[in-house]
Amino acid sequence: MAESEQPAHGRRSMQGLKRLGGFVRPYRLAVAGALAALVVAAGAVLAVGQAVRRVVDHGFMQEGEAFIDLYFLALFGVVTVLAIATFARFYLVTWLGERVVADIRKSVYGHILSLTPSFFETTRTGEVLSRLTADTTLIQTVVGSSVSVALRNLLLFLGGSVMMAVTSPKLTLLVFLVVPLVVAPIVILGRKLRRLARAAQDKVADLSAKAGETLNSVETVQAFAAEARERAAFAASADGAFAAAVARVRTRAWMTAAVMLLVFGAVDGVLWIGSKDVLAGEMSAGELTAFIFYAVVVAGGVGALSEVWGEVQQAAGAASRLVELLDTRPEIEAPVDPLPLPEPATGALRFEHVGFRYPTRPEAAALADFTLDIAPGETVALVGPSGAGKSTVFQLLLRFRSPDEGRVLVDGVDAARVDPVQLRQRIGVVAQEPVIFAGHVLDNIRYGRPEASEAEVRAAADAAAALDFIERLPDGFLTQLGEKGTRLSGGQRQRIAIARAILKNPPVLLLDEATSALDAENERAVQLAFERVLKGRTTLVIAHRLATVLQADRIVVLDEGRIVAQGTHAELMTQGGLYARLAQLQFDTSRAAAE
Repeated sequence: MAESEQPAHGRRSMQGLKRLGGFVRPYRLAVAGALAALVVAAGAVLAVGQAVRRVVDHGFMQEGEAFIDLYFLALFGVVTVLAIATFARFYLVTWLGERVVADIRKSVYGHILSLTPSFFETTRTGEVLSRLTADTTLIQTVVGSSVSVALRNLLLFLGGSVMMAVTSPKLTLLVFLVVPLVVAPIVILGRKLRRLARAAQDKVADLSAKAGETLNSVETVQAFAAEARERAAFAASADGAFAAAVARVRTRAWMTAAVMLLVFGAVDGVLWIGSKDVLAGEMSAGELTAFIFYAVVVAGGVGALSEVWGEVQQAAGAASRLVELLDTRPEIEAPVDPLPLPEPATGALRFEHVGFRYPTRPEAAALADFTLDIAPGETVALVGPSGAGKSTVFQLLLRFRSPDEGRVLVDGVDAARVDPVQLRQRIGVVAQEPVIFAGHVLDNIRYGRPEASEAEVRAAADAAAALDFIERLPDGFLTQLGEKGTRLSGGQRQRIAIARAILKNPPVLLLDEATSALDAENERAVQLAFERVLKGRTTLVIAHRLATVLQADRIVVLDEGRIVAQGTHAELMTQGGLYARLAQLQFDTSRAAAE
């Protein structure tokens, strides 16, 4: 990073910390209570110095014998107040830190869920999780501890400085002559520490992303006997994170050591001069003792502030990464004044001269002048070679993407002018690779309709030809399925996803090769279930196996983002062309395999 860029990066980091400070505002009462406790605790510490001065100057003299009990009783009272104030400060500040970080995590997570799938095409999930956990923990340390420590030591520094000046202006002046020497390493090394903290956090995020990617694909790793290679790659990432952390720790240690050396070295020199003044009768032993006490308080405060400043630099780096996430705008956002979809829903769909290019592949049109009308209750199959644009149609209909030209209408309303949440509530999806959550069967099927009764869930499972295998599971519908449904076969996962879509009962159903993982017997059972479920429901089917779409009301053939033919299976076979070639190839291959 160029030197000219470093101050700007530092300013952005501190601005990020300031932005996250907005999460503290709702808890002003807790902040006020913590500040009050801080002031009382600092005042109690400073009062100890005066109590010590009086004991030294008067308590050990014969005429002060009558007051020594009173002095120590008063000192105990001060210590009691200090203990109570410290408890209040610690509890309130820690509670505030935990509360604020919980709010930040909720805000960041909620915002991440609003980002369109295109965001995750360029950002690794592990990196996002690192920001959501490790970075927020650093923020918690600052809000729940460091800020409190900094304010406490700032008060002690200011109060101790005043009391030093009252006790001995001459010695105080000498102490503050070395303040610039103390501030210099804090400023110079603090900037470097902020950069190193950001670099260390990035390395940890890379490490988390690498681990997440490998663990999510552990079967593939083991199938290719790549364990040693992955261990080596992870070890390299771990060593990189370690090296970045060591560089940060080394700089922070140098900063703390330099400050401590300068501060206590200055105090040592000043006290040597003070001792000479006591011997010369220019100040009393009690005043020197009090001055020593306040000097130690001030020096300790400065040393603690330098250490806290290092933590603040780390938190500033973390804050900038979190703010980057919060400032990322979703590709698709709800309109300011969204139009409502008509009730009741009919499921009418229309694509008007739609054109779309993926930002990562701008040279090739995924869809070009795509126009298609789908009547309510019609079942339309999209077929064509890979890359023809079939999945893009689903992406646009679900508003995961926006068309570059043309528009998509749902029940006569432009989808771009509808709240995406309301639009997606009318659509059910069964993906080629269905997602199963790490809960039990009941929750997975209920995902689209959490309020559904168990009877409705059973009926949906039965319609999806899933009831038999679910009832054979150890705990039936309450069986935990493991992460990504690892306890189920591919066909079972697909039937759970089909039951989920059936239970949602949407007016529009999108099936992306929904029976690809089923054997012939279960595929036939699900096809029969679909025949019942699809009646009166608009359905779009992506199919690579043409045998699964023979009964569709209409088959639309896509090639290079354009519609090249449409009709029934018989009509398209008569016309010849791309569909006839694909069908002949598949059916001849199937016949040869059967023979």
